[in-house]
Amino acid sequence: MKAIGNGGEWWWNLPSLRRKSDSRRRGRRNTDPRGRRRGPPREPLSSSSSSESIEQGGGWPIEFPFRQAVTAASLTFTGDTIAQVRSRIVDRRRCCPDSNTKELIPDILLNHDWIRALRMASYGFLLYGPGSYEWYQLLDRCMPKQTFVNLSAKVILNQIVLGPCVIAVIFAWNNLWLGKLSELPSKYQNDALPTLLYGFKFWIPVSIVNFGVIPLPARVAFMSSCSIFWNFYLSTTMSK
Repeated sequence: MKAIGNGGEWWWNLPSLRRKSDSRRRGRRNTDPRGRRRGPPREPLSSSSSSESIEQGGGWPIEFPFRQAVTAASLTFTGDTIAQVRSRIVDRRRCCPDSNTKELIPDILLNHDWIRALRMASYGFLLYGPGSYEWYQLLDRCMPKQTFVNLSAKVILNQIVLGPCVIAVIFAWNNLWLGKLSELPSKYQNDALPTLLYGFKFWIPVSIVNFGVIPLPARVAFMSSCSIFWNFYLSTTMSK
């Protein structure tokens, strides 16, 4: 009996026979009492899989670039604040040349136009930040290689496409907030072309550095940092 038992155990442990037995067990487990084959077990839906199914089922196609929008808003706010402070300092010294710095500080804080600053910040958050982010993504998808031809094309397209769009949108945004849309055509006629030509002098060198050196995720932040000076000029131009 012991020999038969050992022989039986050895015979049962043969790999080929063990695989056949396992397959028979799996076959019995995958059939119902009527002999019909069951489907594979369903896994519970996780949050990630449900979100993927929502995206594949036609969810919101564009993710809002919140970080780039906040960066652009804070820097446009800073640029407008610098423009306002400089304008008040120049006006105060022009009318009161003997005034000291201690007298200037309360005037700067009390007479600051916060609505104007928030107007510029809303433009950066809602329009310039997301718009420029998508624009740089598009340029990088169309021209991914860092060649001289691609760099030149990006700089040129940035000036002839993005530049006029930015000027047109910010003028319209400012006049919309002020309730002066009727004055927008004359604003374009008087200030759009000089602003665009001045922008070429400033933005062409900045764009060369941006597309040639700065990595894609940091381009909006870099351009927004440079736009502090540009927003200072725009705020001065729009307040005329």
